[in-house]
Amino acid sequence: MKIAPFKTAVFLLAAICASSLYALECPKREFRGAWMHTVFQEQYRRNSTGQNKAYIREQLDSLAAVGVNAVFFQVRPQADAFYDSRIEPWSCYLTDGGKAPVPYWDPLEFIVEEAHARGMELHAWLNPYRVTSNTRQIANLPKNHIYRKHPERFVKYGGKLYFDPALPENREHIGRVVDDIVARYDIDGIHFDDYFYPYPIAGKEFGDATSYARYGKGMKRDDWRRLNVDLLIEDIHSRIAKAKPWVRFGISPFGIYRNKKTDPRGSDTNGLQNYDALYADVLLWEEKGWIDYLIPQLYWELEHKAASYLVLVDWWNRSAGSKRHVYIGQDVTKTMSKPDLAPSHERSQLRRKIELTRTADNIKGVCWWPAYAITRNEKGIADSLATKYHASPALAPSYPWLSDIRPKAPSGFRPGAGMSVSWKTDTPNGKTGDVVKYAIYRFDSRDEIDIDKPGALVAITGKPSFRAKEEGVYVITAIDRVNNESEPSLPIYLK
Repeated sequence: MKIAPFKTAVFLLAAICASSLYALECPKREFRGAWMHTVFQEQYRRNSTGQNKAYIREQLDSLAAVGVNAVFFQVRPQADAFYDSRIEPWSCYLTDGGKAPVPYWDPLEFIVEEAHARGMELHAWLNPYRVTSNTRQIANLPKNHIYRKHPERFVKYGGKLYFDPALPENREHIGRVVDDIVARYDIDGIHFDDYFYPYPIAGKEFGDATSYARYGKGMKRDDWRRLNVDLLIEDIHSRIAKAKPWVRFGISPFGIYRNKKTDPRGSDTNGLQNYDALYADVLLWEEKGWIDYLIPQLYWELEHKAASYLVLVDWWNRSAGSKRHVYIGQDVTKTMSKPDLAPSHERSQLRRKIELTRTADNIKGVCWWPAYAITRNEKGIADSLATKYHASPALAPSYPWLSDIRPKAPSGFRPGAGMSVSWKTDTPNGKTGDVVKYAIYRFDSRDEIDIDKPGALVAITGKPSFRAKEEGVYVITAIDRVNNESEPSLPIYLK
């Protein structure tokens, strides 16, 4: 059954008729993220330290080559760490027995430096409540794991182990983990995925009866569970804002907030509801300003019977994004494996989905799942992004509620060998306005200089130097920690 409502049909028709060419014209500002998950990724444990570093460099090079400007690296897949944690053991997907890798290295420290050198954002991705993914892992948790010390604070459900979200001491533990990461690493964001209360299993109740009796205070159980998650989100927001106010906090929720048959505000869909099943009231979090971005996971095809991508892009565009950013989570395999809608003869839905996101007023970009599908060029997606949809680099959107003060333009240019140039830079001093990267624009002549001209942006770099591939007139702008951009520098002639 086709479920796209009239408003969605009008939205789609207008997008296609009025702006198909615009959608192919790369915007100057667009969030282009990719999720690099570590859960179930055996290559990190199998590889040596040197091989892992080379692997991460290769992944980042491949992502940068197709225009990705933000990487989400999963640093806490299961209450363990892909970094040198002061609180939790090393991840079982990196080492055995919770021991530090040998030779020692810190994956988060390494990938932050490598991403920033390429002008890319690095968001530390945490799963807040999940502790294990199967029964065997419970038995193999290392001795220093918090579960070994306080098993009463956890719930077993569906063969997996979870923090009980109702317990204040668990929220404090998760908050301390975030504090530690934010304090010690130069990350651009803290990111939570869609796993709050676990996805429900038919006939099985999540075992929080004891907690409900203690903390429920007469509330309806569903409302109480939502409150427990709200308290965590508000607390994490407060911790980040106090420590490093430029670090963004974002959530990638399940793609359906609520169905219209349940709530008139909901989407014309018929699937699992984020609000009711996972107890995540993401629209409240945006309204309260507790988050900086949402990335709803719209992993379905355009006209999926229960959860149409067409319907959901329209719904998220109309229902969120007025106070905080919205990016769309895209599934690479489903996007590239499904044909476009008739009468189009395109073999994938890539073009149509990009058209929809670029022509929606309140959607400012996309995030690709998984990053590894792009780096292996699944069904030609890397080729399509590099030659068409991401043919020009894009600056990630700015965050005016964090700061709207523009940095100073670069100066003190020094010519180098060939068509290269370097310039003066100030050492970051732990402020939102620190300059952390630079945008490079090229023009045929001085009279054509317009940094808002599509296609003029040719590179983004985290280093105060640049080597041109083509003769021309160049200007350079400085970008601060929240992507505010300076005025352009004086023109530089490279030939």
